[in-house]
Amino acid sequence: MMDPADLAACTEAIRHGSLSFHAASKLLPKKVRDPALALYAFCRLADDEVDLKPEKVEAVLRLRDRLDLVYAGTPKNAAPDRAFAAVVQQFDMPRALPDALLEGLAWDADGRTYDTLSGVKDYSARVAAAVGAMMCVLMGVRDADALARACDLGVAMQLTNIARDVGEDAEEGRLYLPQEWLDEAGIAPDQILSDPRVADIVHGMVKRLVMEANRLYYRAEAGISALPLGCRPGIYAARFIYAGIGGRLATMGYDSLTARARTTKAQKIGWLGQATAMTGSSLVMPQSAVLFAKPLPEVQFLVDAASVGAKPTPRSDSLFEALAALETKRRSDRGAMGTRGVRVT
Repeated sequence: MMDPADLAACTEAIRHGSLSFHAASKLLPKKVRDPALALYAFCRLADDEVDLKPEKVEAVLRLRDRLDLVYAGTPKNAAPDRAFAAVVQQFDMPRALPDALLEGLAWDADGRTYDTLSGVKDYSARVAAAVGAMMCVLMGVRDADALARACDLGVAMQLTNIARDVGEDAEEGRLYLPQEWLDEAGIAPDQILSDPRVADIVHGMVKRLVMEANRLYYRAEAGISALPLGCRPGIYAARFIYAGIGGRLATMGYDSLTARARTTKAQKIGWLGQATAMTGSSLVMPQSAVLFAKPLPEVQFLVDAASVGAKPTPRSDSLFEALAALETKRRSDRGAMGTRGVRVT
C-alpha cells in the first residue's frame, strides 16, 4: 500500500503539472484515482526530467536505473518512486508498459524526428498510449479490445499535445511534425518560426493533426463503455477535456506558432458534467461495433503486453538500441569535455 504522505506529494505534483488530468481524476473512484495519481506523477516527473533539463541523455539513463529499482522492489527514496513501486507490486504492472515510455523519452533525448504520421504515432504510442494501457491495468481491464481503444485515446491526446505545442517545440529545437509533410510543402524545419510566409501551411498541418486526433477520440469513446462503471466518468472527462484543446485550436485558426491553446475552468466544469451525462447514456446505449476495430499497428505491442494471459517478455531490441545510443552519446560527450580540458604547453 502507498504511504499517504507519498500519495499527497503525487497529488500535489499533478495538481500543478497536469491540470487536465487533475480535473479528470476527480471523477475516478478512489481505488483507481489514488494509484492513477501515483502513476501519472512518476510519468510526469520522468517527462519533465527529459523535457525541461539540458542533460537529457543523463536524465533518461537515470530513469532507466530508477525503473530497475522500482521493479526490484527497492525504489529510490523519493515519493513518486515509492508510490509507483507500490502500484507496480499491487497491480502486477507489465514491465513492457513503462519500458515503452522510457523508450519514447530516449527518442526525445536523442533528438529523433519522424518521417511519417505513422512515425509520430510510434512515438505517441510510447509516451502516451503506454500510460493509457497502464490505466487499464489499474482498472482491472485486460481485454484486448478495451486496451486498443485506451491506446487510441493515448495517441489522440499526444497528437493534440503536439498540435498545441508546435511553436514552443520549435523554439526548443524539437520537431514532431512528419518530415514528409514539410517536404511536400517545400519547408525546411528552421523556417517554421523564422519565415512568416510558411505560417498558413503550418496551420494546415496543425489542423491535420487535430483531425486525426478527433478520429481517434471517436474510436476511443467506443471503448469507455467497456470500463467499470465507476471509472467511465473520469475517462470520458479526459477525452472531452483533451479534445477541447483541439476545439480551441480550431477557433484560433490552428495557430499554435504564436499562441498556446488554453481552455478555461468553466469549460472543464462543463466537460465534467458532459462526462457524467455520457456515463448515464452508456448504460442504455448498445455497444458500438467500433469497440472491436483492430488496434493501430503502432500500439499492437502494448495491447499484446497488457492483455489477459500475456506473459512477461524480454526488453525489446528497439529499447536496447535506443539506450545503447544514449550510452554512446554520453561517452562521446564526456570524452569531448575531457579533450576541452587538456592544456597544451
